[in-house]
Amino acid sequence: MREQLEALLSALGAADAADDPLLSLALESAEQRIRNLTNQPETPQGLEALAVRLAAAEFLRMRRTCGRLEGFDLELAVKQLQEGDTSTTFAVGEGSATPEQRLTEYIDALVSGCEAELYRFRRLAW
Repeated sequence: MREQLEALLSALGAADAADDPLLSLALESAEQRIRNLTNQPETPQGLEALAVRLAAAEFLRMRRTCGRLEGFDLELAVKQLQEGDTSTTFAVGEGSATPEQRLTEYIDALVSGCEAELYRFRRLAW
């Protein structure tokens, strides 16, 4: 999963993410969240893509909070992301939305819909 996460962040413009200690923290946090919500001891194989998306969102949030998004191109933030038949719309020239607002929207898009994906893998805890 780490390689997938590094590839996603590199594609988003965070090329130096592979060496960042926050990357491991974000990935572990995403996996732990999935394990807690599904009540399973390991991250199910069908939820690895979700773990990568959650880790990317967490990594970008942590970097933004720390003020370490230098070199990250906020002009190409994604406006819309659709999973069925893969559709991506870039938010270039989006009127009054600032680059920071577009980044926030993209982070939210990475996380949106995660609970619906988790329902299939959820187990009851006694």
